[in-house]
Amino acid sequence: MPVKAVLFDLGLTLTKTSPFPEIYQRILNHFGVKVPIEHIVRAQKLTESEFDATEYPVNRREEYWTEYNASLLKKLGVEEKRVFLAEKIDKLWWEYSHLQVFPDVKPTLFQLKAKDLKLGIISNSFKRDLKHVLKKLQLEQWFDLIVSMDSCNCAKPAKEIFLYALNKLRVKPVETFFVGDSMETDYKGAMAVGITPFIIDREGKVPSQYNKIESLTDLVSIV
Repeated sequence: MPVKAVLFDLGLTLTKTSPFPEIYQRILNHFGVKVPIEHIVRAQKLTESEFDATEYPVNRREEYWTEYNASLLKKLGVEEKRVFLAEKIDKLWWEYSHLQVFPDVKPTLFQLKAKDLKLGIISNSFKRDLKHVLKKLQLEQWFDLIVSMDSCNCAKPAKEIFLYALNKLRVKPVETFFVGDSMETDYKGAMAVGITPFIIDREGKVPSQYNKIESLTDLVSIV
């Protein structure tokens, strides 16, 4: 059956940023707060285990990152102006993230569109962040569908988020490719609903038994 749609993960598939702890440290430095990077790494791991965005009350989604940041800052021992800093980290995140698009992205999207394929994004991000990133990198024009955690109150690898995207695009799983960088959330999540998955393997680290591509441009000859 011919391919009708290609869906993508966003972070580390289409876009890249500095590592989380580095971004955090830059913003804190801006406000005169000096914290060793290893402390941020440790605090991030602890905070990640306490916060699940998919279980956060829908009416409080706007507060998610501020509360996440406040919890992380507390673990770092930051007491003074903690709420102020938590809000500023949220507001300034993308400004300090060194956000970039991979060089193979736009040429690939152009050629896939020329083949009259439907294109979409499924990301474990909030809608507001997705919109900001896509607008900043001038990517929004390429996609027929953008699915975030807000869209169906679920996240990859849950089947529901993939099925939601298929339903919106009116395509079948066997007519769809999904490309991502995570074996657990992207590859296995897509495969579980019958979508053909591909892992983007720019560094050549993925075992050969998986469907993998070294560049997004490889997709053009596959679809």
